Parts: sequence; C-alpha cells; structure tokens
Amino acid sequence: MPAKRSFTLLIKTTIFCLFIILPNTVLANFDFNANCLRAYQLIFELKLNAARQLIATEKRTHPKNAIVPLLENYADYFYLITSENKQDFERLKDERSRRLDQISEEESNSPYYLYAQAEINLQWALLRSRYGEFFTAAREIRKANSQLQENSKKYPGFHLNSKGIGLINVFLGNLPDGILKTALSTFGIKGDVQKGLSMLDNLAQNLPRSTYEPFYEEVVFYYSFVLSDIVHSPDAYAKTMKYTARIADSSLLKAYLQAYVCARNAHNDEAISILTNRPSGEAYQPFPYLELLMGTAKLNRLDYSSSANFKRFLAINKGVNYVKDANLHLSWVALLNGDTGAYNAYMGKVRGVGYTYGERDKQAMNEASVPAPNAELLKARLLFDGGYYNKALETLSGHNAGDYKNTKDKAEFYYRAGRIYDALEKDDLALLNYQNAINFGKSLKYYYAATSALNMGKIYMKRNNGARAKASFNQAVNMKDHEYENSIEAQAKEALKRIKD
Repeated sequence: MPAKRSFTLLIKTTIFCLFIILPNTVLANFDFNANCLRAYQLIFELKLNAARQLIATEKRTHPKNAIVPLLENYADYFYLITSENKQDFERLKDERSRRLDQISEEESNSPYYLYAQAEINLQWALLRSRYGEFFTAAREIRKANSQLQENSKKYPGFHLNSKGIGLINVFLGNLPDGILKTALSTFGIKGDVQKGLSMLDNLAQNLPRSTYEPFYEEVVFYYSFVLSDIVHSPDAYAKTMKYTARIADSSLLKAYLQAYVCARNAHNDEAISILTNRPSGEAYQPFPYLELLMGTAKLNRLDYSSSANFKRFLAINKGVNYVKDANLHLSWVALLNGDTGAYNAYMGKVRGVGYTYGERDKQAMNEASVPAPNAELLKARLLFDGGYYNKALETLSGHNAGDYKNTKDKAEFYYRAGRIYDALEKDDLALLNYQNAINFGKSLKYYYAATSALNMGKIYMKRNNGARAKASFNQAVNMKDHEYENSIEAQAKEALKRIKD
C-alpha cells in the first residue's frame, strides 16, 4: 500500500511540475494542460484514436481552450500522411479555416496565439503540396512564415518558433524549380538551408534540457525528414539514430523514422529489423506504407519474398500514393525471377492504375515507358540501394560497357560502377566511371549523367578542389530534360553556394 501511495504521489508531482515548467501553458485561453499534453504525446506515438478521445474530453470540459483546434489539426495531419487518402484530404481541409477562426478569436497575449495558427497553416501547406495544390500551399507557407517571424520578435524566449522557421528555411532554400517555387517567389519568400539546419539541430540538442522537452519528438520528426529527404545529408543516419534513441519504443512514429532513414541511407538490414519489431496493435493508426517500406528493403537484398509485402500494401492501402511504385517493384521481382509475362502484367498496372502526385509514382511511370531494365544492372542497383556495395560490385565484375547493346545500358553501367566505387571511397575509379556515364548519357533523358556530374562535384569538394567542383556542379545544372532534373539541379545549386571563390 505505501508503494502504491508513493507511485500516486509521483504521478501527481510530475503533472504538477509540468504545469509549472511548461512555458506559458495557461495564458489567455491557450491551456496546454496535462490532458492536452498527453493527447499531443499520443499523436506522436501514432495512437490517434486515443488522442482524439482525450481531445474530445478536453473540448467538452474546456470548450474555450484554443489549444484544442491545434491538437485536432495535428491528429488530422498525421492521419492524412499515414492514410494517403485524398478523399479524406478533401473532406478535412475545410477544417483549417474553422480552426484558425476559433484561435484568432482568442486574446493575443500568448506565444501560442500566432504559433498555433502558423502550425496549422504549415501543416496544411505540406499536405497540399502532396496533391499539387502548390499556389495555395505557397500562400499558407508565406502566412506561417510571417506569423512565426512576428511571434519570435514578440516572444524571443519561445523556442518553438525555431521549429517552423527552421523547417521553412530548409524547405525553401532547397526547393527545386517548379510551380511551388515560382508561386513562393511571387511572395518574395526565400530560404537559407544552413540557417534552417542549424536551428533544427540546436533544438534537437537542447530541448531535452529545457522546459520545452515535451515537443522534442516533433522536432526530431521534421529534422530527420529534412536531413534524409531534402538535403540528402551524409549525417542523416547518425543524427536520426542519435536523436530518436531517447524516444519511447512504444512510438510507431519512431519505428517509421528509424526504418525509413536506415533504408534510405544504406543500413538495410537494420531497417528490416526495426520494421519486424515495430509496435503493433489496434491502438495504432494503420500505416500501409510500412509494408511497402519493408518490401523495398527486402528486395534491396534480393529477397523475392518481398512480393508478399508489396501485395499486402496494395490490399490494405486506401490512399492514392505509391500504387504505381508498388507495382513497379512487383514487376522487378517478376523480371528477376525470369517471368516476363508477370513483368509485363505489372508494368501494365504501373501505366494504368494509380496517380502521379508523388515523385516515386512519377518515376514509376517513367520506367514503364522504356524497355525492361537489364537484370544484372537492376541487381546492382538494388544491392547498392541497400548498402551492399561489395555484392553490387561483384554483380558488375566481369562485365564492361561493350557487353551492352544500347547507349542507355552503357551509361547505366558506368553510373552504377561510379556510385559503387564512390561509396567504397575509391574516388579515382568513381571519377573515371562517372565521366564515362556523362559521355554516354548526356544526351539521354535518364538521370545517370546529371547525377554523375553532381557526384563528381561532391568528390572534388571533398578534395578541396573548388574549381573542378564548381565546373561539375554547373555541368549538372546545365543538363536539361532528364529524370529528377529539378532535384538534381537544386542540390547542385545549393552546393555551388558553399564553394568559396
């Protein structure tokens, strides 16, 4: 009995301390109380139903609490990015205005007044960009940026402002040319990648030692994403694993972040292990993409049982994204198994089923419009993506460009060899193969030549050869009408900014 009383006393003391230490939790009608804090934490574990129940309770108990619409938006945001359901996106996006109206009616003498509005604007901008609503997304990013900048002036000690400002700086500073960048440029908004990364890194390091510790997981979520997907940082894996280590293993979002970054950064077996042991059960939001991620990781080590994961994804997925990508991977399994009939059938589905909102589905369509890949080059590609560099090199050993009939395969052979040697830090061999890939591929629509030029620039930067690095990056920028043109050009332009004359 005394032990039970001690435990109860500890819980009460912890909750009381949270009231005391969380900055400005009870100002105006922005009450980030213990109930709201728990709902927020459940959202970031992807236990969305439990979070919504707590939010509903808070709404009944304290109908004027303006933290409620912010939490409702968080729940919708993570529901939409895990479900990929465009019908629900269309249904829920009108909630944005209602929630912003509710918050704007409150007194403005709280750091949460502008912050909550900026968060809702930024979340919907990110969602809209997934479905091609770029001009509206640009307006919401502009609004969020303005609100956060104003809030940081009014409340310089409110460190959560740095999360949104840092994310916007990285996102805009590395944004490829396109509709969204054009729309933002009309509003005069620009970003600074290094400034944004520095802000996010400082938050990830310092939040655990501050009164803002409850918001740590959200910062790590965004920081891991920009490191791996936007700036393609070589530190993405190390920093993600470092910063997610202190997050509870009960968080499905943690498992997703770790597995995704591991798979993207050549730690393939670790990704499979994390996904195998991820938390599961009815408490968690369904997340079909994890099946696709598992299948991709398994195929990267040439495990053809991955087809079961791709098929499971297609069976349970109710969203519009990654359908073409899943069928593309199934076509590769068929090709590597020598089943040309199944390969052609799945390629037919790539062309005829699904949408092209996302880059991976767009690339799947590109691959469905050209002849079947060479099986050995495909194996080398998959093994490289999984980080199995020596096995990938063995796949290419005994071959040379003369073994391939068409120019596309010759360019790809040199590109694959260049990437492998690059990863193995055999820079001279990497440069030689990259240059050959450029020679054969510069007039083709494939990404081999442009990416080779980009990677040559990175090697020359590592060697402190600014002149050659600059020439290589400019070559990557000047190549046009090829796959991933916008992304490659954005990376090259950002690298050029860091080269000192």
